[in-house]
Amino acid sequence: MLIGPQNSAFAAQLAQRLAEVRATLAAAATAAGRSEHSVTLLAVSKGHGVEALRTAAGLGVRDFGESYLQEALPKIAALAAALPGAGGLNWHFIGRLQANKTRELAQHFQWVHSVDRLALAERLSARRPAVLPPLNVCLQVNVAGEPRKAGIPPGEAAALAHATHALPRLKLRGLMCIPPAGLTASEARHHYGQLHQLLLDLNRQGLALDTLSMGMSGDFPAAIAAGATLVRVGTAIFGERA
Repeated sequence: MLIGPQNSAFAAQLAQRLAEVRATLAAAATAAGRSEHSVTLLAVSKGHGVEALRTAAGLGVRDFGESYLQEALPKIAALAAALPGAGGLNWHFIGRLQANKTRELAQHFQWVHSVDRLALAERLSARRPAVLPPLNVCLQVNVAGEPRKAGIPPGEAAALAHATHALPRLKLRGLMCIPPAGLTASEARHHYGQLHQLLLDLNRQGLALDTLSMGMSGDFPAAIAAGATLVRVGTAIFGERA
């Protein structure tokens, strides 16, 4: 069930929450000795309706994250029709990849954060239209070794990174992780630090990766402290999903 704003009170609440998130992001970046502009705010909009996204776009949000293709496609079309002159909206797929969805993902998204198998990367590359720029992708790394969570083990990331980097219609940008739930800030920083170190190791092998997609509503300041360049924030912006 998608949630949409019922009145202007929702829009005012969204604006206030967004301002608070931006202020927290800026403070975390400053504390880490970085510019706030070095961190991209990705508004995780799954479960929220078109009007909520339109309101966020009107407040300057340009990056939206979706986890379910069939939910995302109508939003992408609606925002394109509602904001034809805006351009610059970037759609990020952050959910679990399925082989049978790669064609539409490659056609409609600018980013895919959850590549964890070469076969999926190859399908995305083969299906990316030639008229579009290469698809930005991140490799999802299972930093804590959780058996039921998607993501490649850290020790296997280098091989996948080099193979993905060689694909013609993809642009490998970096790494993504989702640590276990319920961690303290210190525990979260530990896992985020692991991902940052892995990115540095890959860059020493000749890969020019520039993106660490990590951190969510509850812990994105800890992720920024550990080097995040993109934080995925949903509830803190849009409120709870139904």
